[in-house]
Amino acid sequence: MSGAVTLSRRLLLERPLAAPDGAGGFAQTWETLGAVWAEVVARGGRETDGGVMSLAAAKYRITLRGAPVGAEQRPTPECRFREGDRVFAIDAVTEKDGHGRYLVCHTTEEVAS
Repeated sequence: MSGAVTLSRRLLLERPLAAPDGAGGFAQTWETLGAVWAEVVARGGRETDGGVMSLAAAKYRITLRGAPVGAEQRPTPECRFREGDRVFAIDAVTEKDGHGRYLVCHTTEEVAS
């Protein structure tokens, strides 16, 4: 994971929220934390049987500027990125180098195939 990083894609960082569903329970909604500029690199994929339809799960490595641990703009595995209708679920977050200048998010995008 070395070399220059090209932050050319604008993604929205979202985190889950539990919102009342009107029936005494809760439904998951998503709150936008802000926009980030990122480098998105495809890492492979697979197709699985989703019952009624097949699902294709593509893996991506998304690199963005670093943020301190605990900062609202620092992605965590329960968060996701959105680019239009595309959604990238965050599986893990690591620092690109020992200086923390960039974060690397290992993500999965699932789409019906």
